[in-house]
Amino acid sequence: MGDEKLYSHFQLSTLVLLRVLIGWHFLYEGIAKLIKPGWSAAGYLLQSKWIFSGIFHWMANNETVISLVNMLNIWGLILIGFALMVGLLSRFASIAGIALILLYYLCNPPLVGLYYAIPSEGNYIIVNKNVIEMAALLVVFSLPTSQIIGLDYLILKLIKKSN
Repeated sequence: MGDEKLYSHFQLSTLVLLRVLIGWHFLYEGIAKLIKPGWSAAGYLLQSKWIFSGIFHWMANNETVISLVNMLNIWGLILIGFALMVGLLSRFASIAGIALILLYYLCNPPLVGLYYAIPSEGNYIIVNKNVIEMAALLVVFSLPTSQIIGLDYLILKLIKKSN
């Protein structure tokens, strides 16, 4: 409350746009996985070749675990995306989004010497779209625009009013 004076209209608009676009990306990815018959993270996990590959392979090969991973992945994407889009608990959603993307990154990092059957979108060394989206989520976390424009603003207003 009162934080809107910290940003120009343009700055606030672009920060909200960043939050909403990342939210849209998460929400879309979650819904796409939800409605695709038979979608599973198993193929992605089995591609892992880095330091945690044993854990990722175990997850993919255990029927109970992969069912849980699939459900958590789909609903995590949907809930994080929705929360970011509407500005509800967006700081928590940002951290959850960073954690989820970090797991994707650790599973299949773009490191020299690691080649995957699933084609990448280009030739990266360390920095790929996952790292960039994690950095963008860090910006969303550190500049909580949802407390100015979003459901968090309305919740804070109600809390202030009740005190």
